[in-house]
Amino acid sequence: MRGNIAQLMQQAQKMQENMQRAQDEVAALEMTGNAGGGMVSVTLGGRMDCRKVRIDPAALADPEMAEDLIAAAFNDAVNKINAASQEKMAAATAGMPLPPGMKLPF
Repeated sequence: MRGNIAQLMQQAQKMQENMQRAQDEVAALEMTGNAGGGMVSVTLGGRMDCRKVRIDPAALADPEMAEDLIAAAFNDAVNKINAASQEKMAAATAGMPLPPGMKLPF
């Protein structure tokens, strides 16, 4: 019985180390979202921090369109970060499914 508990504790420790490594990798990510055929691009870091915004001057001719393009580019970058984060976390948990609604990193 004690051997099983020790083995379980080792597995939990390894998983914790893998999760920490994956969280560090996610934090180091940088993804760029685009909209309007590249007229607007937004670059986010892995912690959803905005690092750069590029707006083609032609997009500024229509302020309402520019607003929509900025929002779309931001959402594109967020989706890319989330997808990469899920991929890294799945690798860290060795494919162990997470309960519905549980999102990592916390």
